Amino acid sequence: MQIFEVVDGLLILLALLVVLVLGMTSRRRWLQRGGGTFDCSLREPRRGSRTHGYGKGWALGVARYDGDQLHWFRVFSVSPRPRHSMSRRAVHVRGRRVARGPESFALLSGAVVVELDVAGHPLELGMGPEELTGLLAWLESAPPGQGFSVA
Repeated sequence: MQIFEVVDGLLILLALLVVLVLGMTSRRRWLQRGGGTFDCSLREPRRGSRTHGYGKGWALGVARYDGDQLHWFRVFSVSPRPRHSMSRRAVHVRGRRVARGPESFALLSGAVVVELDVAGHPLELGMGPEELTGLLAWLESAPPGQGFSVA
């Protein structure tokens, strides 16, 4: 009798895992349906720290352009809502650098780290050089008077 309970438990666990994987795959396709998406990792500073004290690690994600908004979604999530939304007029590029040290293992190969100030909140995005070009073009294409700045 106990062996059947264990097998039933494992089958239920396997079914839940399959549903989760299918949900994440469907969500990724849903996010990419309108175009304007790219792979992009994100790192936030430690709470209460306005300096380079980045306590959290890199989170893999997908970014999507939506008019004057850039939405960032976690890869390993089933939520249809973006984790971060950034208004083009609130994004200021503070700098960029090639991924170095341990972070080069956490990001995609050849990633560039872009240091941003989003409405007074520091944030780092890790993306490929082509994606960086697209991000900078999107920022520069803002209507006149929105004050695009790159440090």
